[in-house]
Amino acid sequence: MHNLLFDFLHNFRPQPIVLRLGFFNIHWYGCLIVLSIILGLILVFKLASKVKIKKQFLENLIFYLVIGGFIGARLYDVLAEFPYYLKNPLDIFKVWQGGLSIYGALIGGLTVLFFFSRKYRINFFTLADLLVPALALGQAIGRWGNYFNQEIFGWPTSLPWGIPIKLAARPAEFFASQYFHPCFLYESIWNFLVFLVLIFLWKFNLHKGKSGMVFALYLILYSFGRFFMEFLRIDSQPMWLGLRLGQITAILMFVVGWGIIIKLKIKAKRLSLG
Repeated sequence: MHNLLFDFLHNFRPQPIVLRLGFFNIHWYGCLIVLSIILGLILVFKLASKVKIKKQFLENLIFYLVIGGFIGARLYDVLAEFPYYLKNPLDIFKVWQGGLSIYGALIGGLTVLFFFSRKYRINFFTLADLLVPALALGQAIGRWGNYFNQEIFGWPTSLPWGIPIKLAARPAEFFASQYFHPCFLYESIWNFLVFLVLIFLWKFNLHKGKSGMVFALYLILYSFGRFFMEFLRIDSQPMWLGLRLGQITAILMFVVGWGIIIKLKIKAKRLSLG
């Protein structure tokens, strides 16, 4: 089975468009994003049935989460690649070509979640715990959109699962190379493993009343994997102190995740003392 996957990755030349309908093209990237959202919604509603959250509230929340996450995802990518978009401003609106950052989506989504939790007086961490397993699953699926767009690949490699990248998508210094690390695949696998861990922890915490632990673990696990995967990626990013922007953001997420856990443990200790 794994040999079939390796052969596919090693020899298949992905195309971004799945279907052409006259002047209208359907892109793999968009299809996979939509699939991620649909499966995420199914999962969220299934989990929500086990906690006391009204369906209408959840529907409203998810509507604004999709909008906030989408805007945040695009803004983060535009700011990260600002010199390019400054020269090509119309490309800002070409989202079907890729360029949706999960970091930006997370920031946009958390902003929406914060205001909703305040407005409706529902615990922020309860909502975050409910949503992040679906987020991790969506990331695992959505990363395959990067594959068809020839994005999120790494250094040249001779490994049997290396992927071919068209010349137009490569940095100039790698024109002579043939196969590259499929970083999208590494991250997709990692995100799926994170999803499995979060689902297990969510069901465990459902009976423990520890709101925030699932959300914190998502921040820790995702950022941990992303930090090390950034060493393989060769797409251009702003650098600071020798680290890529993606690594700096991962460090911040990791620290925030541990900060939440420490805060929750301190709160639990105070409650036990009485």
